[in-house]
Amino acid sequence: MRQQFPLPFFAFLLLFSVVGVYSFALAREPLLQDGKKSVYQRVVTHPGAQLYASPDADAQVLRSDVTTFTVMYIYGRQGARLEVGVGSNHADGWIDSNMVTEWPQAITMLFTDRTGRAPVLFFRNHDALEQTCRAEDIAGELKSYAQSLSRGNLPPDFPVVATEPTTSAISEKNFYLLPVTGIDTQFYEQQGPRLIEVASINPGIGIVNGSNSSPLQGSQGRSQTIPSNAAELRTGFAFVIDTTISMKPYIDQTLKLVRTLYDELEKSPHADKMAFAVVAFRSSTKRTPGIEYTARVVCDFTTVKDRKRLEDALSGVKEATVSSHDINEDSFAGVKEAADSLSWQEYASRVMLMISDAGPLGAGDPDSLTGFSPEALADYLRTHKIYLTALHVKNPKSAKNHKYAADAYRTLTRQSDNQASYIAIDATSADKGTQAFERTAHVLAQSYEKVIQATAERRFIQPQQQKIIHPTPEDEARRIAESTGYAMQLQFWGNARGSTAPQVVRAWIADADLEKLAAAQGDAPVLAVEPAVLLTKGQLSNLYKQLKLLLQSSEQAFLNGNADLFAQILSCAAQMSRDPGQFSLHPDRNLAENGLLDEVLDDLPYKSVIGSMTRKDWEDMSTGQRDVFVKRIKSLLARYDAFDRDATHWESFGAQNPNDWVYRVPLSMLP
Repeated sequence: MRQQFPLPFFAFLLLFSVVGVYSFALAREPLLQDGKKSVYQRVVTHPGAQLYASPDADAQVLRSDVTTFTVMYIYGRQGARLEVGVGSNHADGWIDSNMVTEWPQAITMLFTDRTGRAPVLFFRNHDALEQTCRAEDIAGELKSYAQSLSRGNLPPDFPVVATEPTTSAISEKNFYLLPVTGIDTQFYEQQGPRLIEVASINPGIGIVNGSNSSPLQGSQGRSQTIPSNAAELRTGFAFVIDTTISMKPYIDQTLKLVRTLYDELEKSPHADKMAFAVVAFRSSTKRTPGIEYTARVVCDFTTVKDRKRLEDALSGVKEATVSSHDINEDSFAGVKEAADSLSWQEYASRVMLMISDAGPLGAGDPDSLTGFSPEALADYLRTHKIYLTALHVKNPKSAKNHKYAADAYRTLTRQSDNQASYIAIDATSADKGTQAFERTAHVLAQSYEKVIQATAERRFIQPQQQKIIHPTPEDEARRIAESTGYAMQLQFWGNARGSTAPQVVRAWIADADLEKLAAAQGDAPVLAVEPAVLLTKGQLSNLYKQLKLLLQSSEQAFLNGNADLFAQILSCAAQMSRDPGQFSLHPDRNLAENGLLDEVLDDLPYKSVIGSMTRKDWEDMSTGQRDVFVKRIKSLLARYDAFDRDATHWESFGAQNPNDWVYRVPLSMLP
């Protein structure tokens, strides 16, 4: 089914505070979207947009250099112009309506990591993309496009108007959005791609580069050769080790492995381009004080030149002297401690190797230091461009826990090509397990060293295309290093050359890799882009408060054996000075329809697990299902708290009020 979104722009809920009588008198409210009480109309600007003093045709130009893709609120409409402002409390001027795109849902697509997918093609129109997807020989069509693009001198009606940069990823310094204005799902039910219409993409390529390139020229970046003057790729490799009692052989083996790797690196001309760090984790000190710590940094990144510091630190690491309270350990706390506390800023290539013979404490577990689900922690690592590989030691003593641990770590390390950076280690005996660990970790580290060497020689490490039917742990380590290494090379060169997303005012893309789709035989599509929603700080804060209310209500209903969650929400709402009337009026509607969740979520094309909950759904839930429901809310709250503290990835678009700043929140992280 093809869904066309209307073009009035999506806007955002703002937590309003009065700073003074004078500013209050000047404050204005943007126009609301039809049928909304708190969601404002907004637009994004096109290349060449200018800001005028009034709606008159001869009005003075206030700004002739409005950055492409600035997000603005709409305050008024008159003739062919809109009154707009970057903040939600005053207008800045008038803009031609044909130089903006109105965007109601604020859905955007994000490029996935290139761990084995082809660059995204941007098609001239819907028909061109649809015909490609229906072609008898899709692979042949794509090959023909590639050959034509490489030759240049394309005809005016060529189906492809732009491509994602082919030899680099989009620079992390260039904030980009792919606003969605239409979706066609006709192929989706047959495990095909969604066809996505996107509007203006790049935030100012014509202005930044000092020229107004044609769409195709602009799309391919400044150069398709690897820059010879780029800084050298440096890799930070962090060991995140379970140091509970059962892991003693692997602690000893890690020290031996680090010494071996340092010995090898000393012979390499790139010795100072790879550094190792170690973080240790156990479990809850509240539940078991004698366990000493939940997670701590043993040693920050050190190179060959300072190897003694790491070796000394590692030699002092001992296994716990008491058992943890649970069969699972707080491995997520170890991973997050490594992400937060190590000196990653010095390394463009960021790798973690986590090793444990236990599963993680579950999402929302009161003893979990992070409260994260595997999905939430995976999103956290993606945001920080850290690639994690999980080595799961399958100790026969914990056989009943193997499936839970494997499922959690596969979810945590899932790559964009649907493969996980998860390696199972057979530990039917201690010797067998430690030997397998040493070989696998050695191959992984050596493979990343080869990525460093290839980057220094300005060549790619191409991921292997052919799947091995029965891969060994070493095979898996090699595959993981090649695929993630390739993605890191693309990101490194993208940052070095300042690569930008294509400048396309309107185009159609497939959300899955068409090359993989053509070769697949029943496999799930390899996603090339994934959906996210722009949320303001105000909206995120509002969602956080609403989920806190729901958490308090559901925990009380759960603990008290109360089947009526809605009655408990009424009680909690009253205690929190919220208007409980909206919930009592429609007892048979779900939580979203009753107004519990922000109306910013109302029109998004996804099914809200929490918002769709009805009174009957809650009553029909088993104890275990209610527990899962509560833990999901806790995990989302933990992730929202991390979003709020993430100073790097909030975009202001020139707005002075922090509540107007926006964050790209993946749909998977919405209630």
